Amino acid sequence: MYVLYHGWRSSASRRVRLCLAEKGLEFESKVIDLTKMEHHSPAFLKLNPNGVIPLLILEDGRSLYESGTICEYLDETHPEPPLRPADAFDRAVMRNWIRHIDGLIGNLIIFNWAHSMAKVATQWSDTELAEKLKNVPSKERREAWLRTARKPYTEEERQEARDKLKVGLLDRMEETLRQTAWLAGEHYSLADIGAVPFIKRLDEEIAPDEMTPAKHPRVAAWWVAIQARPAFAVAKIGPFTAV
Repeated sequence: MYVLYHGWRSSASRRVRLCLAEKGLEFESKVIDLTKMEHHSPAFLKLNPNGVIPLLILEDGRSLYESGTICEYLDETHPEPPLRPADAFDRAVMRNWIRHIDGLIGNLIIFNWAHSMAKVATQWSDTELAEKLKNVPSKERREAWLRTARKPYTEEERQEARDKLKVGLLDRMEETLRQTAWLAGEHYSLADIGAVPFIKRLDEEIAPDEMTPAKHPRVAAWWVAIQARPAFAVAKIGPFTAV
């Protein structure tokens, strides 16, 4: 059985759980507490030097990380039902969508980390913060932790991030869905799975007014179809702010 190190509210973890659910694959759940920085512990960094979740341990003990890579591996090793287009061009489109969405993650962090992460990080002393930051491999994530702990994002920065998510994701999805049923062609794929955690957050907190049929009708219909899939419930993609 697979072992999945993940977080229930982690956007990347949600992608992998959704992929596993679509495949009907069971896994042993190992929940990582991000507020305790368990993903930056020496033991975890031995498994994933990038210090991020999700992390998938295969049946033979080898480990895989980065949600896009994990999802492609699962689709290749468990081809039914297929989650990658059969057409080579559509597969390229799928990968471009995943890369594009991944490039927007910094804008999502501005909103996501303002919840439980901020509650914990603001309580650290300067010495504690400096010590914890030493174990964070990524420069971008160190900056995010520093901002969360000491310099909360301003409303202007939040609005800028909201605008980037609207234009870079919602508007782009709306235009694509004018032409195809799903993001990478006529069939549901890993591109759609990649967008799910972002759309979930936009719908519930970041920009719910943009998720209406009046503003983005095709995205709104896409979102209804996503939530109706049985795998969505299995993957437990619940409210972000729930305890």
